[in-house]
Amino acid sequence: MTDVTISSLAARSEFIGTVADRMWHAWWREAGEPLATLLGHLRQFKTDAVPLGVVAHRGDEFVGSAILIDSDVEERPQYTPWLAALWVEPEERRQGMGEMLSGRIVDEARALGFDRIYLCAVPEKSGYYAARGWTEVERDVGAHKLVIFIRHLDVEPA
Repeated sequence: MTDVTISSLAARSEFIGTVADRMWHAWWREAGEPLATLLGHLRQFKTDAVPLGVVAHRGDEFVGSAILIDSDVEERPQYTPWLAALWVEPEERRQGMGEMLSGRIVDEARALGFDRIYLCAVPEKSGYYAARGWTEVERDVGAHKLVIFIRHLDVEPA
């Protein structure tokens, strides 16, 4: 993993198509959302404000990605911001890359002054986050019976 770099998605826009493809196949396609809509959203990502994304790569080879967005669960608009769309290429899994990407998003949220961050997971994936220090807030949310987690952030005084 020492040869992996994590960059801002906005700064490495050549990865937007790959990130969109992975997100669309994993989450958006089933919901009936067009790939073009997702591409449009990702092209609006910033480097220093929500929404933002990060991409893990070896040079020009995509390894994984994660995003920081305002809201990820329609039923819980009061929770913000969210770590979302954590993706690691199948051959790169179980090597700490997911933790590295989610840690970077947590760091970005902290740097932006947030004192907490949320994420949601399907029940069968919730153990992964619980084992990594995320605290369950509620479960059985929405049609997919999601589990919602929170992580409180220590924000450095300005």
